[in-house]
Amino acid sequence: MKHLVAAFVVAPLLAVGPWSAGSVTQAAEPPELQAPERPVKLIFDTDMGNDIDDALALGVIHALQSRGECELLAVTLSKDNAFSAPFVDVVNTFYGRGNIPIGVVRNGKTPEDGKFTRAVVEAKDNGQDRYPRRLRSGADAPEAVELLRRVLASQPDQSVVIVVVGFSTNLARLLDSQPDAHSPLPGAELVACKCRLLSSMAGDFIPSDQHKEYNVVEDLAAARKLFAEWPGPIVVSGFEIGRAIKYPAVSIERDFAYVKHHPIAEAYRAYMKMPYDRPTWDLTSVLVAVRPERGYFGFSQPGKVVIDEQGLSSHVASPDGRHRYLTVNPEQIARVREALVQLASQPPCLAGSK
Repeated sequence: MKHLVAAFVVAPLLAVGPWSAGSVTQAAEPPELQAPERPVKLIFDTDMGNDIDDALALGVIHALQSRGECELLAVTLSKDNAFSAPFVDVVNTFYGRGNIPIGVVRNGKTPEDGKFTRAVVEAKDNGQDRYPRRLRSGADAPEAVELLRRVLASQPDQSVVIVVVGFSTNLARLLDSQPDAHSPLPGAELVACKCRLLSSMAGDFIPSDQHKEYNVVEDLAAARKLFAEWPGPIVVSGFEIGRAIKYPAVSIERDFAYVKHHPIAEAYRAYMKMPYDRPTWDLTSVLVAVRPERGYFGFSQPGKVVIDEQGLSSHVASPDGRHRYLTVNPEQIARVREALVQLASQPPCLAGSK
């Protein structure tokens, strides 16, 4: 996601990649970004409620699961608001997967209401909830790090992909977590054992156009810790990628009309006055996590993402580095937009949903 924390004029961005000033030569896909074993075992860590792209990204995950391409193991929330988890529960239930576990940060960032979560959760028809759900409040959900440890411990080694599209709070705390009833391993060792890849929406990798990206600076200490200490490979979709690929308002108006009320379309309308095209920040992190081999994106050379004390991000190339950021060219922009529209608006596969 990713509105800005300071005034920043967003100019049209037609391409971000090796042909752009200041960018690196596109590299071949590393092993962890080649065709994965499917379904990809996925954990989605989100600050649901702060921007509408989180909701669209969750819809994309459900469509990919319906196609047999991923399995959503859990959703964890880095936004400390009572309506974030119930909104996720609404969407999961709408897609026939209301049993997916949801965990919530405690004493986290941005406790204020978002622009769309309460509106959807509290929507009524004839005095009844418009959208069924099991969670009445985020307070009813387990704590996020406890859930992360439980889910990771239950999975095969080197099998889990985590997609983080909000603050790094939960994952930084996971790294510091201690052995518990779920696993005898401390957090960093548990991550190294169970996680194959971290796909992150964070930072900004156009040197001539940098700013303090929201996901990074809202919990700066956590972001710096995550990129400094995460023990496995990371692929990063920077601010410039989602900004280059807009989700079209016309899709909200047309492609979700197969039902009278759709929680994602209703959320999109509540977030901002229609019509508007919104950048696809979080959606791109999901897409590359599940379909890294489709050629939707290019990848930078290997290296290390560094977050400085002011919250500015950079990528220091190094042959043995395990961090790469995404690039896109005009053809890829068109392909990604088409794929995301098809996936985000795909109807639920309720019969036999898994």
